[in-house]
Amino acid sequence: MMRFREFGCGGFGVIAALLVGVVLSAQAPAGQTPQGRGQGRGGGGPRGAAPLNFEDHSGFESIFDGTMKSWDGDPAIWKAEGDTLVGTTTEANPLKENTFVIWRGGEPADFELKLEYRMSATNSGIQFRSTHVPPGGEGRGAVTGKWVLKGYQADIDFANQFTGMVYEERGRGFLMQRGQAVEIGPDGVSRMIGNLEMNADELKALIKPGDWNTVHLIARGNTIMNIVNGHVTAFIVDDDAKGQALKGLLGFQIHVGPPMKIEFKNIYLKTL
Repeated sequence: MMRFREFGCGGFGVIAALLVGVVLSAQAPAGQTPQGRGQGRGGGGPRGAAPLNFEDHSGFESIFDGTMKSWDGDPAIWKAEGDTLVGTTTEANPLKENTFVIWRGGEPADFELKLEYRMSATNSGIQFRSTHVPPGGEGRGAVTGKWVLKGYQADIDFANQFTGMVYEERGRGFLMQRGQAVEIGPDGVSRMIGNLEMNADELKALIKPGDWNTVHLIARGNTIMNIVNGHVTAFIVDDDAKGQALKGLLGFQIHVGPPMKIEFKNIYLKTL
């Protein structure tokens, strides 16, 4: 059953509650065909929406073909290994700043992105609607490397303290906490619409450290949804005209810190 507590956001909160209610438990388990709950008009049963099927790639394009074609990153860190895009840091090769591998196939505006990830330590993230910051550029510290992005990030970390949140790299920072529905107003202030189906700890328990996890990102206009392992972890309506981005680059991050390995596979994009 949907569990959603609406906060004092007026009519917008009601609309957002309806939207979030559609996708609280968004996806059927991998490999399982979703079943509708009713027959619709004349069917004699209750009406209801079938869950999204993560395995359904209708209208999607694979954007990783097992090579680094269309991907731009530090070759000492990012490599194609079989069907997996892999980023690795070592004690002998520590990072001085966060670095990224950037998809050079376009700058999606409205889109859906599906992928699987696995990591061994530290912190990573999925950048979207982002911009490239050249060496010498600013934004929470001067940039020294060639592969730095600024913008929205679906956060990932090994301890799962931040996994499922939406962060803005080199920008506004944390835009919300896992398990929240948030509106960022024209004044740049985040306001709670309500809580999602599960709280932060319940959602954390669904994330598998050291194993493969699924992410399904949906960005339409000023609305962003992050879905991890079939459950909505973040819902944002970004009305901050100065801070929002409506299109931009996709990429993956490796964070400064201890040695780590991050892997991405089955990377599919659908532009809307």
